[in-house]
Amino acid sequence: MRRIVALDIGSVRIGVAVSDPLGVFAQGAAVLNARGDWLSELSEIVSQYGGPIILVGMPRRTDGSEGPEAERMRATADKIKERFPECEIRFWDERFTTTIAQQALLEADVSRSGRKKKVDKIAATLLLQSYLDSGRNI
Repeated sequence: MRRIVALDIGSVRIGVAVSDPLGVFAQGAAVLNARGDWLSELSEIVSQYGGPIILVGMPRRTDGSEGPEAERMRATADKIKERFPECEIRFWDERFTTTIAQQALLEADVSRSGRKKKVDKIAATLLLQSYLDSGRNI
């Protein structure tokens, strides 16, 4: 089974999570700098997992429709596909993942600076776990 690498792409940071070999559990893997050469950093992750499926978080409005951010995400996914043609790109609804991640860190009494460092990785993990739980990875 191919591993899945999930990306929660923001304007400042990109949270990365990876599935286990059986596709049951998600684990936070990294936080990339969205303003840097993050595709090179992603290249190392893609190499490590041998051409995984790349799951991109799709921002949707609360009514489920797509707005300008979704268009930006599709353009970003095109760049990812161009860089990694061996990888299949899939999209998954990312609504509320960051909010849930922030709430979990608040409840765990993590400091503000600690939350800032971890929230994107946790959001990517939530995104991927939601996808895995849906059974669509089969």
